[in-house]
Amino acid sequence: MTEPLYGSQAPVFKVEGEVKGELARDLRYLEVEEATDGLRRLTARFANWGPKEGQADEQLLYLDGRVLDFGKALEVSMGPAQDARIVFKGQVSAVEARFEAGAVPELVAFAEDKLMRLRMTRRHRTYEKTTDAEIAEAIASAHGLDADADAPGPRYDLVQQWDQSDLAFLRGRAQRIQAEIWLDGDTLCFKSRGSRTGTRLTLVHGNELISALIRADLAHQRTKVKVSGYDARARDVIDEEAGSDVLQSEIAGGRSGPDVLQKAFGDRESYRVREAPLTGEEARHWAEAEMRRRGRGFVHVLGTARGQADMIVGSRLSLERVGAAFDGDGYYVTRVCHTYAPRPPGFRTIFEAERPTVGEAA
Repeated sequence: MTEPLYGSQAPVFKVEGEVKGELARDLRYLEVEEATDGLRRLTARFANWGPKEGQADEQLLYLDGRVLDFGKALEVSMGPAQDARIVFKGQVSAVEARFEAGAVPELVAFAEDKLMRLRMTRRHRTYEKTTDAEIAEAIASAHGLDADADAPGPRYDLVQQWDQSDLAFLRGRAQRIQAEIWLDGDTLCFKSRGSRTGTRLTLVHGNELISALIRADLAHQRTKVKVSGYDARARDVIDEEAGSDVLQSEIAGGRSGPDVLQKAFGDRESYRVREAPLTGEEARHWAEAEMRRRGRGFVHVLGTARGQADMIVGSRLSLERVGAAFDGDGYYVTRVCHTYAPRPPGFRTIFEAERPTVGEAA
């Protein structure tokens, strides 16, 4: 698939629900970024000099708060008009003025989605008899958000939040069980990867895929992950482990990192020691989560594609013409950065993705 000859890829800006054509006219550079730990961010640079409506004299355009101001709702859509997709929806959180000799003054606007509320709220709080998904629901409710929490994990007797922002605390809880965080409208999503739906895209090197750096790396692979502790109630040692079988549901074919490691270097086990489980259930979930984290990252891709407005964190990719070891599907997008400049290169999508397998050896 090639880019339309005359199709416009220029972003469309809405402020407080109203289309602002002057922002598209004055745009110098746009960047919208998100990863699996949530909080979508926008950075936009605008030429900040020219005549205002109804006035003949040229002057600074965007420092009076008339168009862009703190807290104003900002929405950006990208892609061809018939297939445009909203890539950002949030509020302006910072403005920056740039002045350089011999250059047109610029204004830089920074914005974040509603997870900004979680980032800016620090607290001490205790949760009893709860799961990580239920903690996510409680935090969402505290910020006036709905919650969609679907992340299997243990039920804890006691969890404490000590002088952390709600976002940092929730990210820590998600990391323990390999859940992902994102905002869907006014809904806080806290889900395991298997419960997250995303678009499916095929990128062909030399066409949609402009460049890619793809690495299969055994450095962080392990054949097993073990977690140990002590169950005071049962007065017994906790000793749980997870092997490559926890990855099977995510593998459609090829050789997994743990399997390649076993064949090349033999058994290589890892111990998760930074947390102290109090029950066997906790240890089992943590061991499986760590094994998934390591296995999923066996193959890592850093790529640049022609603008793909449909690509989001959670998209499933198929890469073609990148060699037998890396061809095919199974790639999961973990970071997306949409960029736009009025002059070439225009609309580009920078992404990171991972896959737990390489192709079969010849």
